[in-house]
Amino acid sequence: MARKGNGDSQSLDPVTVEVVRNKLDGIANEMEMTLLKSSFSPIVKEGMDASASLFTLQGETLAQAIAVPIHLATLIPIVKTLLQLFPVDTMRDGDVYIMNDPYLGGTHLPDIALVAPIFHRGRPIALSATMTHHQDVGGLSPGSVPTNATEIFQEGLRIPPLKFRDAGKMNETLVAMIRQNVRLPDTIMGDLNAQIAGCTVGARRLADLAESLGENQLLAIFETLLDRSEAMTRKALAQIPRGTYRYVDYMDNDGIELDKRIKFEVAVTVDDDGLLVDFTGTSPQVRGPFNCVPSGSRAAAYFSIRAITDPSIPTNGGCFRPVRLKLPEGSVVNPREPAPVNSRTSTIKRVTGCILGAFQEVLPDRVPAPNSGELLILMFGGTRRDGSRFVCGEMVASGSGAGRKKDGIDVVETDATNCMNQPVEALEMDAPIRVHRTGVWQDSGGPGSTRGGLGIVREVEVLHGEVSFTHRGERHFTAARGVAGGQSGAMASSTITRLDGRKEEIPSKLVTTLKQGDRVLIHTAGGAGQGDPKKRDRDKVRRDVADGKVSAKAAREVYGLAD
Repeated sequence: MARKGNGDSQSLDPVTVEVVRNKLDGIANEMEMTLLKSSFSPIVKEGMDASASLFTLQGETLAQAIAVPIHLATLIPIVKTLLQLFPVDTMRDGDVYIMNDPYLGGTHLPDIALVAPIFHRGRPIALSATMTHHQDVGGLSPGSVPTNATEIFQEGLRIPPLKFRDAGKMNETLVAMIRQNVRLPDTIMGDLNAQIAGCTVGARRLADLAESLGENQLLAIFETLLDRSEAMTRKALAQIPRGTYRYVDYMDNDGIELDKRIKFEVAVTVDDDGLLVDFTGTSPQVRGPFNCVPSGSRAAAYFSIRAITDPSIPTNGGCFRPVRLKLPEGSVVNPREPAPVNSRTSTIKRVTGCILGAFQEVLPDRVPAPNSGELLILMFGGTRRDGSRFVCGEMVASGSGAGRKKDGIDVVETDATNCMNQPVEALEMDAPIRVHRTGVWQDSGGPGSTRGGLGIVREVEVLHGEVSFTHRGERHFTAARGVAGGQSGAMASSTITRLDGRKEEIPSKLVTTLKQGDRVLIHTAGGAGQGDPKKRDRDKVRRDVADGKVSAKAAREVYGLAD
């Protein structure tokens, strides 16, 4: 039976509490490293699209790795769903639970979560959890992120809350079912086993900690850490002027109705109860897969509250207690089943940008100008010369927004995503593709006294056969808006040049077929600038020109550089 701590938090040694707090963070990061080093797919090994966390038996985040904010927050409703169906007092050492269904607490189908109970001397004391974006889970297109999906049934294999391992014995029926429904069965099982390894490391390390400190003291420290983070977060929120702050932004389209923009409207209220995030006025759910279930919308809000409060506050479930959300049912941030949701990352990034944008004026030193809000997803799938099947993907970053005193960062993932640009070599080794060009995109950063970060320019060519190609972009039609006299970042663009010379502009989202000799040229969006460009330090403008980040023409005409 699950037991709470002795509750005597007043008698806890503060030094011990702080040591345990750092130890918990260390365990979560060791889980993450184990997961990354053990995985099979490049999207995890190179892109680092995976996360790990520890949870209390009540389902609150105890510690989390430095990983992907979307994952770390969406694990919360997954753990709570599993606890409802599999009570703690029914769990056994060696159990592992699995699920990915967005309408039961998940996020999108490629993100599969595994959760395992942690035992000490036969008693459950906590939970370890990992989440990985799997290279393929079936569905319409290789990579399982079809931008033309119109219902979730087209997006891949839905896994309800199930027992994946029972007291150490794998559920072979479920394993066979998973393998039969994906394009890369060995890869998905390799990544799932890596997740189990991450959970196992967390269980082993936390059990050792309970043995050294005593179970009751450790559980009491858990409660203390959660309460302390809540108190510190509420204190930080109390420093923000009371009031309601608003922001509106748009996404390009839903992948189906390509000329129809998607509106996001947020009203963020800071009051005595904490933070209320209200998305009334946001567009209704859309036909394409850019709907976002509440777990993702909540993840955006949780990231945002950490971004506007003291970064030294330990990140755990206590930080999230002051957050309330109003997500209109049937909207793009709270769709009705069976709306498609595979591309929800784009939506979460826009939701996050709106929440932070609402605070930009009142917290100008903490909230920078808008970032590009684009994580370009490219998916390639087909058959190699030897007849083997491949599915590989890229997560291509763009520019961050300018701060009051610092330029934005070039080609970096921003806000609620935190993956890596994949090396050229990884892509070329995994698929019959050649990368002809990659580099920063000159003049893409929004001009300002501090400049927005630049996007990337990249060109790839198909070397063999026919390749299924998915392009999931953003900011092709709406730019990241400048702040305080700064200018907007450049909008993204992508073009397919066929072997016969025909050019096809990609309207932000596309699923198509590439053939040998076809090339794709992409430009990701730039972050917004802040302040009057004419007031930018002259030496910085010259350095930007020398580095190729700003053209000589823009230096003269936009920044007013005379020499």
